[in-house]
Amino acid sequence: MGFSVNTNASALSALQNLNATTKSLDGTQTRINTGLRISSAKDNAAVYSIAQQLRADLRGYNAVKQSLDRSISTIDIALAASSSISDLLIEMKEKAVAAADAGLDTDSRTALAQDFEALRDQITTITTNAEFNGTNLIDGGTDIIVAITSPDAQQKITIAHEDLTLGGGNVDITATQTIATLTDAVAAVTDVENSLANVNAVLNRCINISHSITSISSSCNITAVNSKCRRV
Repeated sequence: MGFSVNTNASALSALQNLNATTKSLDGTQTRINTGLRISSAKDNAAVYSIAQQLRADLRGYNAVKQSLDRSISTIDIALAASSSISDLLIEMKEKAVAAADAGLDTDSRTALAQDFEALRDQITTITTNAEFNGTNLIDGGTDIIVAITSPDAQQKITIAHEDLTLGGGNVDITATQTIATLTDAVAAVTDVENSLANVNAVLNRCINISHSITSISSSCNITAVNSKCRRV
């Protein structure tokens, strides 16, 4: 007696359709869960490889953005402090010029000297406290900023230290300078003017580097890279 197998063609067709639908639903569910069109190599090996590279670039750009943001914040602190020191020097010049008047009486000269010294000491307070995230660009130290500007960390930008402490090179006024005598006052006028010119030059350098870093940060189009990752 021969052996025979009965096949239900309609049932097989229905089963195939069910399997195909289940596979499609699984793929759709995966895309919903991950938010990615291609979430694994088995979806499309070639496209997945491209997607992974884009995702790596995205993580790199995220790190670049964080590095630049920290740099901008540190420079902003230095800028604000430098601007305040510039303002103080302007006030100090007024006191020194007034004290350089040979006809000034002793009490007035003493009062001007006290004001001058109070302003002088504020410079020290400002430079000491101009710190962000442990970095101070204008104190008597050597802190610098090295910011990453490319997702492969091969390109960087360096922000130099600018010493704005009393007697530190940019500020000629010393920690003990006074205008208590006519001679002291005349000398102080020159020192204040030189200091003001130097501090304003530092301000310009800080402003320029801040603009450069902000421009680089803006060019890190993380949204565009992320959009490409989502499309693949």
